[in-house]
Amino acid sequence: MMNTLNLVQLNKSLNEVDYPISKKDLIKNAEEKGIDEKVLRVLKKIPYKNYDTPTDVSEAIEHLN
Repeated sequence: MMNTLNLVQLNKSLNEVDYPISKKDLIKNAEEKGIDEKVLRVLKKIPYKNYDTPTDVSEAIEHLN
């Protein structure tokens, strides 16, 4: 899944938010920034929880595979 995403945009988005952040707020922030639709769809699939770092989000995305 990761190879089909715009990784540059994903990483930029993840680094622009304040952590910890909830999945809901992460998605809201991504929508406000006009993030790529593929990235947004993936963010909507990660588990509902609070994420402490961008790495936590990236790992959650990797575990979707």
